[in-house]
Amino acid sequence: MNQSQLPLPRAHLLLIEDDAELRTHLAHHLRQRGFAVTAVERGDGGLHLAQQQRFDLVLLDIMLPGMDGLAVLEQLRREQGIPVMLMSALGAEQDRISGFTRGADDYLPKPFSLAELDARLEALLRRVALDRQPAVRAPAHDLEDDLSAQDVSYHGRHAGLTGSEFRLLSLLRQHQGEPLSKAFLYRQVLHRPYTRLDRGLDVHVCNLRRKLAALEVTDLHIQAVRNQGYMLVTSDSY
Repeated sequence: MNQSQLPLPRAHLLLIEDDAELRTHLAHHLRQRGFAVTAVERGDGGLHLAQQQRFDLVLLDIMLPGMDGLAVLEQLRREQGIPVMLMSALGAEQDRISGFTRGADDYLPKPFSLAELDARLEALLRRVALDRQPAVRAPAHDLEDDLSAQDVSYHGRHAGLTGSEFRLLSLLRQHQGEPLSKAFLYRQVLHRPYTRLDRGLDVHVCNLRRKLAALEVTDLHIQAVRNQGYMLVTSDSY
């Protein structure tokens, strides 16, 4: 069964959006699409709900009262790996990088069409469904997978990976020693086409290196391959 054929169970979405008209419109549309939706106005209120209830995905505006979206995202990433799609009229490259740096799984610039929202949501939820399936992985020198948490552990300590970072590491491990192009990684990890100005993948690689280093994983290295992309290598292959 390929990715597009995976069945999607009824998902519970948390929508955090301060524009009342847009919030009502999006919630109505998503419920018509078969999702369960909890919609809130404030960032702090949305964070509290995410900490108290189980959601499958968070749709998160950046400019929010009480607590801005990036602060909400940062706090969520300290506690859980729930998929987060940022929504914002801030379209500059630095704003997108800030979102990915804090652990966003996708970034939807406003204004957007409902068709694009549907496609992005379904792609992200299917990625989550795929990630939760057992997979064959290359040996990774004492790294252990925690599929339910979308994370890895090393000698009992968890890395605290985001969903995107977990997908990236898993793919690199499956192709250990093989250079993977940025175009391929964008499609498989971020599920969007690669463009030269998009630095999202580079940010994820940087975060992944930092988290592996914090666990003192010294025998695995994510190596940049000139004019190609990235490759996972071991110390003994240097």
